Amino acid sequence: MDQPVHPMKDPSLKPADAPRARLAPWLKKRLPKQDTVQKVRELVEGLELNTVCSSARCPNLNECWSRKAATFMIMGDICTRTCRFCTVPKGRPMALDANEPDKVAQAAEQLGLQHVVVTSVDRDDLPDQGAGHFADTICAIRRRLPDSVIEVLTPDFRGEGELVDIVSDAHPDIFNHNLETVPRLYKRVRPGAGYERSLDLLRRIKERNPKQFTKSGLMLGLGEGEDELDQVLQDLRGVGVDILTLGQYLRPSLAQLPVERFIPPAEFDAWGDRGREIGFLAVASGPFVRSSYNADEVYKALGTRSGAGGA
Repeated sequence: MDQPVHPMKDPSLKPADAPRARLAPWLKKRLPKQDTVQKVRELVEGLELNTVCSSARCPNLNECWSRKAATFMIMGDICTRTCRFCTVPKGRPMALDANEPDKVAQAAEQLGLQHVVVTSVDRDDLPDQGAGHFADTICAIRRRLPDSVIEVLTPDFRGEGELVDIVSDAHPDIFNHNLETVPRLYKRVRPGAGYERSLDLLRRIKERNPKQFTKSGLMLGLGEGEDELDQVLQDLRGVGVDILTLGQYLRPSLAQLPVERFIPPAEFDAWGDRGREIGFLAVASGPFVRSSYNADEVYKALGTRSGAGGA
């Protein structure tokens, strides 16, 4: 299991215990009606499922759940990694629930989802790091919802290519793996991960299954520079990534890294234009954008189906 790494000593960055920054005025949202939100909550809890929406304290939870859109988080709610932007609990996970793939498929069917997003905690404790459980979940959804678009957001499987292949060969329509930030900030933001390792994963997916859409995202406001960010976008296109998401990092609690800067919406628009300029097929860029936020609309922007789902 990867061991935690002490934060990088970078005088240009605020200390991790810096007070929470006041939100920028453009980062305020109206709460939607709660009736549907409560129904989604009851369904998820009734099936004993987890969502990244609640575990990661996503600011879009109420909006998405009001539209019956939820991102399922499989393999428990305890992560074996210590990423310093994430509020998912860390520690020793429980054993896998063998019935979870069918429960996820059941929930997706009851919600009437046409675009199903599945992510997970890191499970470095398992021999296959959860790759087989991902594949089982994809197959279970496909049995119940054969015409749905299935999108997975996976860990890096510690760079073990054969584990990546297990998930890819289950034929999700979209295989997402986030770089999260620029290489210089990895030790501070993603201890236990590796920039080149993540790039290689995305490259391998596209080379093995060219019809499978690949996707990756970054959080802005962690101290990245413009030149660094532009290079990451070029690196992602260099390994064939099709879909790009860019969103504002928001500190979920005082236990996570502080925000270095709130990025104005106009800058997000400019980075979105830059992404399309260098060849991404679809780009979502904005303060509230997250990997699975409006994932169905981002997919529709591609204008075509991959054909991978029925393979």
